[in-house]
Amino acid sequence: MQTFADYHAHVYFDPAEADEAGGLCMRMRDELGVAMGRVHARPVGPHPRGSCQMTIPAERIGAAIPWMMENRGHFTIFCHGNSGNDLDDHTRHVMWLGDSEALNLAQFGSIQSKM
Repeated sequence: MQTFADYHAHVYFDPAEADEAGGLCMRMRDELGVAMGRVHARPVGPHPRGSCQMTIPAERIGAAIPWMMENRGHFTIFCHGNSGNDLDDHTRHVMWLGDSEALNLAQFGSIQSKM
């Protein structure tokens, strides 16, 4: 079984939703005690829309998943484990809350793919 150091949860949003998405991420930070990264108004890395990255310690993922399911509202959240293999982490070690979206995997040496 794969072991993950931690997990990332990327909350995706459109420009008009930036403040609302930021509020969701702050709630996640405060209620779950997880680290909140920057809010990116535009696509960054493989992510197709604006996003905010949350870093969830492995020991908290069991509590974080149902919290995200219940509190995400209309936002899509892309979750993945962090094994050290970025391509696998963004293609094989994933979970979507909401509709899945196409990621730009070119930076990982793969063609763009629909997840």
